[in-house]
Amino acid sequence: MSEEIDRTLFDHLVELAAFELGSDEAEYLRRELNKQLDAIHELEAVPLDADTPITSHGVPYTQAISAPPREDRWQPFPHPEKLMAQAPETEDGYIVVPDIPHEEI
Repeated sequence: MSEEIDRTLFDHLVELAAFELGSDEAEYLRRELNKQLDAIHELEAVPLDADTPITSHGVPYTQAISAPPREDRWQPFPHPEKLMAQAPETEDGYIVVPDIPHEEI
């Protein structure tokens, strides 16, 4: 198993993600990420022809068998006043939520 993600890189990623991990948990996740990268590299090494079709579970993926994209259209909520009545605080037709404190990274 290669160590593509060493402890220094992992600690940097944890800091960027603003995670708090115990040392055992951090080491476990770092090893698991390295295992996943090894699996990805193993799949990348499989030789494929340029004309190999994309498949899903061994079935060729074609437009004929794929579901068409649904139309993206707006539909009004049937009774917004009932939803708003359940909110603890509203203002100008919006639900007021508490501010989420955060630190600059």
